[in-house]
Amino acid sequence: MQAATMAPPITSILFALAAATLTSSLAEAAASSAPPPPCVPPPSAAAFLRARCATTLYGVACYDSLIPYACTFQTSHVKLARAATDVNLAFLRGLSKRVKELAARSTGAGAEAAALRDCASTVSSAAGLAKQSAAELAKLDAARAAAGRSEVRWSISNAQTWLSASMTNEATCADGVGVAAREVVIGVVAARERTSVALALVNGIPVSS
Repeated sequence: MQAATMAPPITSILFALAAATLTSSLAEAAASSAPPPPCVPPPSAAAFLRARCATTLYGVACYDSLIPYACTFQTSHVKLARAATDVNLAFLRGLSKRVKELAARSTGAGAEAAALRDCASTVSSAAGLAKQSAAELAKLDAARAAAGRSEVRWSISNAQTWLSASMTNEATCADGVGVAAREVVIGVVAARERTSVALALVNGIPVSS
């Protein structure tokens, strides 16, 4: 006899709906500041992206967020990592703006207000670190043909360091605000997924021996 399946608690359903709504709104904000999709991606670029995203912890999110830009990276590891950092930066900027708005509304000297202000600062720092990583990869992309192996390694190392630091800042924000600021936590979780994807793709940039 088949066991009855328990329905999920209404709080879980509401939390999932809130997560979907917030992530969608932040993704729309990120899309507005990210470059527009240039064309329909060729099959080779889509296959390359699918294979690279399979090496990340969030394969589906990786593919869905980057496939619109497949024409910009084709089958280039550096250009793919650059696209991922650009998308990550755009999302973090949108999140930073939203957290600052919430912090401005939360007046007073209470613990929650202080946590939001601290979170606004750490998310802003995370966005700054993501910007540095994106700039480093843009520089590597422009000089890839002429760059020596040591220069390539240096650029990759810098991007890895800044993305890792960005993830630390994101975690600090989420730990600080707790469940009281659920909207912020959901946004930070989504940001950490994107940062994780960008870092994994940077790690996958090959360096010729």
